[in-house]
Amino acid sequence: MNGAQALMRTLVDAGVTTCFTNPGTSEMHFVAALDSEPNMRAVLALFEGVATGAADGYARMAGRPAATLLHLGCGIGNGLANLHNARKAKVPLINIVGDHATHHVQHDTQLQSDIETVARNVSHWVRTSQSAQELGRDAAEAIEAAHGSPGQVATLILPADVSWNEGAEPCAPLSVTPPSAVPTTSIERVAAALASGQKTALLLGGRDFEQTPCAWRPG
Repeated sequence: MNGAQALMRTLVDAGVTTCFTNPGTSEMHFVAALDSEPNMRAVLALFEGVATGAADGYARMAGRPAATLLHLGCGIGNGLANLHNARKAKVPLINIVGDHATHHVQHDTQLQSDIETVARNVSHWVRTSQSAQELGRDAAEAIEAAHGSPGQVATLILPADVSWNEGAEPCAPLSVTPPSAVPTTSIERVAAALASGQKTALLLGGRDFEQTPCAWRPG
């Protein structure tokens, strides 16, 4: 099993089954793994901004992480606006960003860039995988980060040789820490504001609110 296949299996086993893609040559092994995995749906976009926007919308509606496949630093750069929106909205999202092979980085080629620096602007979690053997665990930790409460954007950078090298193994899904309870004092302040008779507004959203119905009435 090569790195791309282990990564694909790790994603699917954790329930990440839709990937919005705009790949380049560095991601061809991931594309091949994606094509051979019947439980992963690939959605090809002609522009990275479309891929990231679609992934954002999908994750909001489905209530679970979507994945993107982007080409190098330029690719994630083209998708920054929608990734910014996803980060601010606490949307669970996993970016897979291809990179040149690790031994090729030293040549500073035309499309070489500091992908981690670009990604940190729109990601809560960023990592460059260093070997095929580490890739499964890296992917599982990216998924765990995206599932965090509230949702987070996780970016996993995938060098081409890490993707094509053999000896990789998928990683089982990691346990997700449940959200902490809202402090009683916060609930009391909200209740007092609603009962005050003054004009008030409630801004409600997020997976925790949507999946946990509740009722409150003054008095």
